Amino acid sequence: MAQSLQQLRYPVARHEPGAPSLVVEHVSMRFNGVTALDDISFEVNTGERIAVVGPNGAGKSTLFNVISGALRPSSGQIHVFGHEPGGHICIGYVPQRNRIDWSFPVTVSDVVMMGRVGKIGLFRWPKQKDWQVVESALARVGMEGLARRQIGELSGGQQQRVFIARALAQEAELLLLDEPLTGLDTPSQEAILGIFDSLKADDITILVATHDLDQASTYFDRMMLLNRRLIAFGKADEVYTPEHLVATYGGHLHVLPGGKMEEKRLLVADTCCGGGEP
Repeated sequence: MAQSLQQLRYPVARHEPGAPSLVVEHVSMRFNGVTALDDISFEVNTGERIAVVGPNGAGKSTLFNVISGALRPSSGQIHVFGHEPGGHICIGYVPQRNRIDWSFPVTVSDVVMMGRVGKIGLFRWPKQKDWQVVESALARVGMEGLARRQIGELSGGQQQRVFIARALAQEAELLLLDEPLTGLDTPSQEAILGIFDSLKADDITILVATHDLDQASTYFDRMMLLNRRLIAFGKADEVYTPEHLVATYGGHLHVLPGGKMEEKRLLVADTCCGGGEP
């Protein structure tokens, strides 16, 4: 019996010394003949913060699901610290808020403890050290005082911080966040961006899907423009050009004066229309 329980523990892939956090090589993804990602290749170094920017339907969520191992690409390869995603428990994924059932009757601490399953193993009870990890993760995101609250009672910003705490309790080293700032007020956004700053010291690699071009260029080390194919990837002053933005957003653009790229005529995308993210 003990042996069978041991077999139910999650497999863990070892990290290759010196390997980048993430390498994506010629990844394509198709659903029923429709291309969601087309020959995507890029590399992310340990501790980097990357903004993944693109319109609705650009493939941002699909890319995150492929990186996390939830989806297998139609072609190409993903390597996380030198290995395919399947054996890793170090990948923390925070989905879009509208894809979560907030009425499910669990407390904040229960949600964060879910991040420990990969460490504990299936059908095993958490130990005191696991609850200590949960407490520490909640304190890290400023939510320790709400540990016993039902998750659905929290504000949107608080819910996002709880899910970041879940990733920290998981001991994630690669964190994928799908539009975590969408719909939040400015103080809530600033609180989450401050958490990202604090994670830099721990060499946690962060990829964030966002529609906010100015935020992407201000708070992230590099930014990626994605619309089913990789349009551009690099520092903001390399990526943030009218040519690249036109290729990314097509006709859904407004030309406005001002902003951080005034000399290049800042182009602001209109992403309020269109279908959902694949």
